[in-house]
This record gives sequence, C-alpha cells and structure tokens, in this order.
Amino acid sequence: MKNIELHVLGYPRIGKSRELKWALEDYWAEKITQGQLIEEANTLKERHWQEQEGAGLDWVTVGDFAYYDQVLNMTAYLGAVPKRFQHPSGQPVDLDTYFRMARGRAPKGKDQQACAMKKWFNTNYHYIVPELTEGQAFHVHCASLLGDVARVQQRQSKAKVVLVGPLTYLWLADYQGEASVLALLPALTKAYGEILAALKSAGVTWVQLDEPILGLNLDASWRQGFEQAYHELNQVGLNTLVATYFANVAEQASLLARLPVAGVHIDALQDWHTVERVLDQLPNYRVLSLGVIQGRNIWRGNLKGVYEKLASYGQRLDRRLWLSTTCSLLHCPMDVSQEHALQSQHGALFSFAKQKLEELTLLRHACLAGGVIPKIREWQRALDSHIQAQRHESDTPWTAPLKEYGRASVFSKRKQQQSALHLPVLPTTTIGSFPQTPELRAARKAYRENTIALEEYESVIRRHIEQSISLQESLGFDVLVHGEAERNDMVEFFGEQLEGYGFSQYGWVQSYGSRCVKPPIIVSDIRRVNGLTVKWTRYAQSLTSKPVKGMLTGPITMLFWSFPREDVSLPRQAWQLAQALAEEVAVLEQEGIRIIQVDEPALREGLPLNREHWKAYLHWAVNAFRYCVKAVHDSTQIHTHMCYSQFNDIIESVADLDADVVTIETSRSRMALLNAFEVFNYPNDIGPGVYDIHTPVVPTVDDMVALIERAGQCIPLSQLWVNPDCGLKTRGWPETELALKNMIQAAKQVRASLTAEAALETEFC
Repeated sequence: MKNIELHVLGYPRIGKSRELKWALEDYWAEKITQGQLIEEANTLKERHWQEQEGAGLDWVTVGDFAYYDQVLNMTAYLGAVPKRFQHPSGQPVDLDTYFRMARGRAPKGKDQQACAMKKWFNTNYHYIVPELTEGQAFHVHCASLLGDVARVQQRQSKAKVVLVGPLTYLWLADYQGEASVLALLPALTKAYGEILAALKSAGVTWVQLDEPILGLNLDASWRQGFEQAYHELNQVGLNTLVATYFANVAEQASLLARLPVAGVHIDALQDWHTVERVLDQLPNYRVLSLGVIQGRNIWRGNLKGVYEKLASYGQRLDRRLWLSTTCSLLHCPMDVSQEHALQSQHGALFSFAKQKLEELTLLRHACLAGGVIPKIREWQRALDSHIQAQRHESDTPWTAPLKEYGRASVFSKRKQQQSALHLPVLPTTTIGSFPQTPELRAARKAYRENTIALEEYESVIRRHIEQSISLQESLGFDVLVHGEAERNDMVEFFGEQLEGYGFSQYGWVQSYGSRCVKPPIIVSDIRRVNGLTVKWTRYAQSLTSKPVKGMLTGPITMLFWSFPREDVSLPRQAWQLAQALAEEVAVLEQEGIRIIQVDEPALREGLPLNREHWKAYLHWAVNAFRYCVKAVHDSTQIHTHMCYSQFNDIIESVADLDADVVTIETSRSRMALLNAFEVFNYPNDIGPGVYDIHTPVVPTVDDMVALIERAGQCIPLSQLWVNPDCGLKTRGWPETELALKNMIQAAKQVRASLTAEAALETEFC
C-alpha cells in the first residue's frame, strides 16, 4: 500500500471534564450569556480539532459538534421548525428556538411542548425527532457550519464536513400527511444541494453524509429514493462519502456500489465478508472507507488481526483506502490517560476516543511498513493475557423456550392475588428516582474521598429517604419508592455491587443534551457477592404502611449500558447478570417487598438493525428478564420500565416479558406510542407516562387529565397506571413536587369523573 488516509466519523463534543454540560446548564439557568456559551463551545471545538491534527489524521471532521443533538442541527440548517415555536419563516434558527425545540424552555421565548426524543438506532444516545408535514418548506441557513469550516481552514487543516444524510433524516422524522414521507424527498434534496453548494464555495472538498438506515431492511421505494437523491446531489460537484454503521450492510452492497458518490464508508468489524462483497462491486475509482477501530466500546482493538485483513486488500485498494472508526466516537469517553486507577488495575486494555486516534495512526504505520509494529504486538499480548485469565463457558445459555423461564401462573390469576395490595383505579406511582440534591451529591463525593465516615454518609441517605416517603404520603401516592438516594447511576451503582465490573473516573458519554452517563466496564465473569438494594428498600418500607417498590436495573440494560466484554458473547454476559439479579429479587421478596421493578429501558435499544437477527436477540433478551423474576410468588407484583422506544416492532416481546405492569414514555408523543399496545390488545397493566421529565416545563393538571383520558381511549382503564415518563433524578425538587402534585390531582380528577358503574366494572374486571 502506498497511501492510506485517516479520519473519524465524528468526535465527542462534551469535553473531557464535561465542559459543554456545565456551560449549557449555566446558560439555561441564565448564569452566563449566550456569547459565553458560544465561546466555551468554540474552545472545545478547537481542542478537538487539534487532537485530530496532532494524531496525524488527514481530515479534521467538522459538523459533528452540537449544542444538543446532530439531528436537531440538521433541522435548524433546514429551517424545519414546527409552527408552535412561532419561528419566522425563512429566518435562521436562533439558539433559544433550538433549545425550546429540544427541551421546551430557553432563556428567551415562550415555553412549548418539546419535540419528541428517541434513541439513535441501537444506542443509548437520543436525538430530537424532526416534525415534518405534507408540503413541508425548507429554508437553508448554515452560517454556523460554514464558520466552523473557516476556522479549521485557518488552522491549515483539511475539513471534512459531516451531516445526517437526507434519507436517514426523512426516516427519523415524525411525518404528518396522507402521502408518503418520501414525497418530501425532492424538496429536501434541493435543500441539501444548497448546503453542499455553500460548502463547496467555502473550499470544502469532501462531505460525509451519514446514512445508517442502509443497515435496515429497506423496501424498493427507499432504495429508489437513495438513487434519486444522490443523483441530484452529485450534480453539485462535491466529493460525497456515504457513511453506514451499526449494522452489516451486505443487503445494500449493490445499492452502495451504484450510488453516484465519491466514496463509501462501512463498518468492517461487523463482517469482513461484506467488505469483500462491496469491494467486488465498487468502481475502482471510488474511495472505500473502512471502520476498523470500534467506536462503541473502549477495549483496545485487535490491530494485529485488522492489519492481516487489510494486507490482503493492499493491491486492490491502493491509493483509495481510508481508515476510520466504525462510527462516530460520540459513543466513547474522551481520554483514558486521565484514568490512573483504571490503568493501574487493568493496564493498557482500554482505549478512549483520543487513544483511538492513535490506534488508527499505528494501524496505518503497520500497513505502510508491511508488518506488525512492536507497539501493536505489546497491546495484543496484554489483551491475550487478560482473555486467557477468564473463565470461558458455553456461549449458548438461552436454549430453552420462553415458558421454561416464565412465572408459574398467568397474569389474570396473579392479578387476583395482587388485589391484597388494595390499589385503586388508576394507581399512582413514580419510576423510581427522586432529585439528587447538592447536599446528597456532596456527601457522596466526600465519602468517596474519605473525608466523611460511612455513618455520616448513611445518615444523609436515611434523611433523604425519610423525606421522600413523607412527601409521597402527603401527596397521596398509592405505590411509593425510596427515591434511590444511595445511587449515583442506575447501572454504575449495581456494577459497584457486583463482582466482574471495572470503573472509570472520567469516562463520561453524552446521552442527550447536557445529560451524560458513565458506563461501567464488564471486565470478567459477573457474580452477586452481597446484597444490592435490600438494606435501603427495607428501611423505606419500615416508614410506611403503603407498598414501596424494590428497584432493580434489568440484565439487558445492565449489559447495553455498560461497556461489555468482547471475548464473550452478549447472551453469556446477560445470563450471568440475570442469575445475579434473580438472587436479589428472591431476597427482596423474602424481606416482604411485594412490588419489585426490574427496569429494561434498553430492551428495544439492543434490537439489531437487520430483521434477520431479531428473533435470536429477542429470545435471549426476553428470557434474561423472565429468569430474574420467575421464582416470585403470584402475590408479588413485578413492574418494568421502558423509555424512548418504538414498540410496534417488538410489542409481542414486550408482552412475553409478562411483567404485571410496564411503564413507558409516552407524553412527548401525546400517547401516540400506545397505538402499538391497542392494536396488539396488550394483556397486562400499563403505565403510560403523563408528563415529560426531560423538560423543566411543569405540566398542568388539565394537561395530564387529557393524556390520561387519551390513554383510556386505547387501553381499558382497568389496566392503566398513572406515572411520569422516567426517573426524576436530574430534576430539581421545586418543579418535581409541583409536577407530582398536579399528577396526583389529575388521577383523582379522572377517577371522580368515572361513573359508578364504570368504576365498579374497572375494579372487578
């Protein structure tokens, strides 16, 4: 190989110390000006461009930065603002309108219902859903993007701009119209053409258009849409790299080869056979960009194995091979060099975003030198040594049918037994967590730093639990929670109690907006060695005669919201987690906890993009949940929670979980997600969220009454619960208390409006 060019599909934007998070939250709280927020953002951009330049990448990626989300960026560039935000048609989208679309509120402008938020394909990153209507007009304004291009060019670097591709943008949109959403494609393509033309005039030579929907099972109309749109965009005369990721794109290999583009990016680690298939069909003048460094996990790559694969393509790809990450590094933490404890314990096993740039550089060095270089051999020995030290069992633990792992009795029989809980029509509860106050966070930090004793820390937790129970009783909740004061995170907390997990100190990953998570790392076999939740759940239950839910994070969410092992299959890791959690469920029940919630918000997230893999995944994922709760008595009520998911595709599997109650996010969609449960005739109880906790806007009683009544049109009232969309950990107490008060009042108001006959029927059905 004579030449290989390096780039990444995207880079983390939040900052190694979460600088963007703090700046955003200060701006929203009006502690800093918009100018100061922009200044902080520009500082981060410059730093991240410098890191790409310093690592020796040929292209600096521009356009991957967002104040909230890259899909919302695209909506702003296109001027596709929903009417309720009262944005002047044809004018640039200002930052406050942008934030009101994302979260309902900004320092300037009237509060509005925020746009819906959904998971970005099969990741824990969330995007703001575009709202498009029949005949949608697009008005292009991309001055901020052009400004970033100019700053990179001033650094004497080559800017490669990244945008969400037009077909993926349409696919992700919430569309209202009688015609297909593809009817908007000509107008949208014209708008994209205007953006590309502006970039070309600014001196940009390459644009990356992200089209992850190419990993889905697309019908003929969408495949035709790709050819139509990219034929039009090709007329601009700008080199276009179509980027796919998250899935094997073998099904679309012929389409990719036919598209009139300058290059194609595919995730080589998904399947090297697909690389060969694409290479066989791709014209020999087009660039092939290969994702060879994992962008969604933090283990160092098998660079020796990748080098050997690339060496076999050397002659065929000479001068047109680009190497990259499999996807954007948005899904990785920033810099492992900060992780002194992690590296001290585990050595050089891990690679964060900055280190993945180094991996790319070393891989190119090996390919151009024609051999594996010493640094790669050193890393490979460390990985091999760690893998050999683990216990390796069969990777097919979920061979039995679903009924082997299920509960003993059907739901109708269990519901009769659970009448001893004495719950009213439309029972009220919350999802689990309450706001984590500055006092609580300070106490946790002090305890971790050994500046206060365990007894003092636990006294703070005890006081918060007491206050949470007292508040819920005064508001009139039917099923209480202890508030999770002892928990830093719904996954990391459990990982800290289990054997087999490792932890970073600064390994933050953006989930949405300013919200970041710090996924723990599965480093070895998982076992439960001590109690996880019993102590504080038992204490909370001792404070009240009302039922208090035991709160657990389910095995699938524990798996996908961690960085999993790569030497053991995902089903095997789920099996180990399910076994550990089943032990905890049994102990909670023995302690007299009669309602236990096992949260699985990641169930839909883990679904592979390609349908041919759905059946196998859903089998082991559903079985993992069922195994956790299979041994409980009929009188113990099992809840689960899911959020920001499209349930239509997996509604049968949601039913197969056989939870007595499933709580879901539905308020941003105004209960539209309930259509799946209505059409399927969902058999168990369901709690559709009646207010969106991801916005600071407090809903009125009337707002929530309307949502409860709308839910009642889809689901019998006898099956409905009333609850928020999600946990309340990130909210403040004043807004939370007011919103919960309104929610309880809304439930009471709907109960009161029922006729005596309907109420009686609901009680005994």
